[in-house]
Parts: sequence; structure tokens; C-alpha cells
Amino acid sequence: MKNLILLYFITLSLSSIAQSNLNYQLPPEEILELADATKAPAVLMDESKEHMLLLYKNTYKNIEELSQPEVRLGGLRINPKTNIESRATYFNNIKTKNLQEKSSDIIQVKGLPENPQLTNFSWSPDQSKIAMTHTTAKGVEIWVLDIKTSTIKKITDATVNANVKDVINWFKDGESLLVKFVPKNRKKLIETTTAIPNGPTISENDGKKAQNRTYQDLLKNKNDEFNFEQLALSELFRVRLDGTKESWLTPDLYKSISFSPDGEYVMISTIKKPFSYLVPYYRFPSETTIYTKDAKMVETVLSVPLIEDLPKGFMSVRTGRRDLTWRDDKPSSLTYVEALDKGDPAVEVDFRDEIFQLDAPFSGNSKSILKTINRFGGIKWGNENTAIAYDYWWNTRNTKTYLFNPSSNDEPIILNDRNYQDKYSDPGEFVTHRNEYGKKVLSLQGDNAYLLGDGFSDKGQFPFLDQFNLYSLKKSRLYQSDYTDKLESIDQFDTNKQELLVRIESSTEYPNYYFRKLKNKKLEQITAFENPFKSIEGIHKEV
Repeated sequence: MKNLILLYFITLSLSSIAQSNLNYQLPPEEILELADATKAPAVLMDESKEHMLLLYKNTYKNIEELSQPEVRLGGLRINPKTNIESRATYFNNIKTKNLQEKSSDIIQVKGLPENPQLTNFSWSPDQSKIAMTHTTAKGVEIWVLDIKTSTIKKITDATVNANVKDVINWFKDGESLLVKFVPKNRKKLIETTTAIPNGPTISENDGKKAQNRTYQDLLKNKNDEFNFEQLALSELFRVRLDGTKESWLTPDLYKSISFSPDGEYVMISTIKKPFSYLVPYYRFPSETTIYTKDAKMVETVLSVPLIEDLPKGFMSVRTGRRDLTWRDDKPSSLTYVEALDKGDPAVEVDFRDEIFQLDAPFSGNSKSILKTINRFGGIKWGNENTAIAYDYWWNTRNTKTYLFNPSSNDEPIILNDRNYQDKYSDPGEFVTHRNEYGKKVLSLQGDNAYLLGDGFSDKGQFPFLDQFNLYSLKKSRLYQSDYTDKLESIDQFDTNKQELLVRIESSTEYPNYYFRKLKNKKLEQITAFENPFKSIEGIHKEV
């Protein structure tokens, strides 16, 4: 009987707890203050270092953001209500500072939308403006910030399609943008949780042996295929800064968009069918076509079939043209790569990849400009006669750096041949600047290029700037941080001003930005971010 009475009271107690309707509980004020502290902003600067943008964001997402709907299709995670990546990082405030006026205060940007959710920042060609997306409850809008006046304005309604990225591209005139929009005739999505299938899901096997990674968020059935197609479908419009717009290309599954450096051509890649249940959307069939800036078709330069099977190994690639990009130091030349080992890392060859150049109007013969021993990793262009290329090989962790002349058939010079996991031997990254086309190219002064390195060593980290002579292949160290109680990160080097942009921090000093003159090593502080955790800055650990 006693056991029955005890069981009754336990049941009653549990019942009362289960019926309680509790709200989210807050921690003590001291803890809440730390959790809600405003962190230092992200910093953007124009090439001339005249203006600085400070981008602020919340430390954590709020409950409303975390509760937004999400669909996972073809490797994408999308908010179907707003038509943007569901995991996007948003900034909620922007401020500016004029770096040429030493007494200039930080200025709050005027005209920001209510409850800003800003992302997809894109500089105008002359860097006087920045375009960005703002996500509302109804969808995505385009806003444009005028740097000099620190004012921002909306130029589109909330009908932008940011589901497959590459949303904003500036025309060369700096007065208009090429933007993806949701088509008016887009069909309503299928509610997959309640939809009744009208047939089986069928997968075919042609008997080939093939490896495939385990990818997340793949398509699973015809309903997923339908929804993916509707969410990826966009119409391209040319949008002027006064908000007027005109149709540029009819609806299609636009994947990537990029203007040639001179702005005369546009390279557009579109997703094609059949879709796959084994790989993400970027391995679906695709087609890459060149258009003029007035939307007239010039040439289809690449058609890629469905890529479901590749040879074994991390370094396997598909055959045919891949990695189509614009050459940054020329007005309108394409470069691409082709595998010389059939894309199979098990095949023994002297060179794995060959890089080609194809000039406008893109219908003639391509010119071979380089072969790499490992798999091609990228090129930093300098000028007509100078470029730096990289390759890598995962199996051995080897990477090579090549100095080559893209205008001749001379043998390239291998500058570095090293293990890319060996931080102590890292020579650093070549310094770049914006050229007349607004593209990043090597900063060259005569025969000299420059390298910025992290400076890891067995005695600590001491970032450095090296001058590298491309003719004699000799290095000379121009600057090396000697702090032992702080970390001085070197972000950029201006070869004309002979000035470094550095970021200094320590265990007791909050990160801030400075200009450091190379001649006298003097520092000029340009930000004064305060430690948001002052209440615990005296805390230390003891053993």
C-alpha cells in the first residue's frame, strides 16, 4: 500500500512538471553581458586605403533566424521563403571612416533598412560603391552604399534569387548591375512531407566500378528534382542604380556569372539535366557560354556531362576542359585546364595538367602556356611576360610554385618544391594589387615581387615581408615582426606607399589595425576597438 501511495505522488509530480509552460530562461546579468557583447567589426578597405568599412554582426543568431524553414537539395541549403542560403552570415550595421583625414570620426551609415540582414557584398569597378543583398521576411533585396556620403538605398524589390549564389555582378560602367531574379512564372513548390508519390524512385547501374564520396543534402526523388529546379531557376536583369531594370536573359538554371576584365563579355554557366541522386548540383551537367555585355551570344565554350563516376583517389578529376576563368591581366582572354593523365592519379605521367589560353572571340585555337607536374592549383597573373602558378598533390602533400612566361614556350622555373603542411618552410604569398581592370595581379616593381609570410618557427610566430627578385631569384627581408608578447599579422603591403597594413593583438590587447611605414617602422593606429570582455580581462589560469 505504501508503494502505491508513493507511486501516486511521483506520477502527480511528473504530471505537474510536464504541464508547466516555461519561457526561455536568462542567465545572471553578468553572464548575459558577456554573451551579448558587441564584437569588433569586420573591416573592408578600398585599394587606395582612403576609406574603411566596418561591418557589424550579432554574436549569435536569434530564435527567429534559427526557426526559419530550410530545404536541402542537391548540396544546397536554402530558405524557400526568402530564396537565399539558409546558413548565410548576416551583418546588421555598417559604419565608415575616412582614412585620409586623421581626425575623421567613424560615421554611421544613413538609410539602413529596419533590422538589417546584409550579405553578398560587391565593390563597384571604381570602388566608390558597394552593392549587397538584404534579406527581409518576404525575400531578398539589393541595396547600394555610396562610400563617400555614407548613405545607402534600396534599388530592387524583394524578388532577388540568391539560392545558387553569384547574385550580384557589376557592369563596367559602375552604374548598373547584373542580378538574378525569381521568375514570375515559377511554379509552387511540392510539399514533400505530405505529397503522395505517383511512382517508384529508380536508380540505374550501368555496371561501371566507380568511387564516390558521401555527400550531404542530395536529391532523393522526382519531387526533390522539381523543387530544386524551381529554386535554382532565375531570370537575369540589368538593374540601374536608380532602380530601373530591363530583362537581360530569359529564365534558366544559372550557376555562375563573371564579366571579362574589360567588361565587354560575360561568361555564364547553366545547370542542365539529367539531375543526379548521387552527387551535388555542381557535378550535374552544365554548359558555359560567352555573351557580349548586351546579352548577344558569342560562343559556347564548354559542355560538361553528368559527373557521377571518377577514377579512384582524391586527386582524380574529369577529362576535358575545366576551371574556366578570365585571365586577370588581359582584357578578354580565357584560361582553362585539361588533365594529361585522363584524370586518373594512378596513371604515371611526367605532367598531370596543361593550361591553355583562348582569346576573344573564343572560336579559334587555344594556346598552351604551361604544364604542371602535380594537379593544377591556380595562377597569379603579373603582366604579359610574368606569372606565378601553383600545383599540389594530396597523396604526398607536395606543392610546387612556378615562375613562367605566358608569352613564350620557355621552361618554367620551379621556385618552391615543398610539403604544404610544413608551416616553417612556407615562403609566404605574393603581394597583389588592383590593376586597370579592377583585378588582383602581382605587385611588381621592376624585376621585384613581394612576399608576405606568417613566419611560423620553433621560437614563435614572426610575420615577414620579403622582396624577391624574379631575375636573380634572390630574396631580401624588408621587415619582420619581432614581438614576443604580441601577434602582428601583416594583411597587405602597398608597394607605392611602402606601407604595411597590420593587425596587432595580444592576450591583454584587443585586435586593432595600424599602418606601418616600411622606412622608419613607425605605427599609425587606424582603429580603436575596445575589449568587450573587460569584466574578465584580469582572469588568468594557474596550475
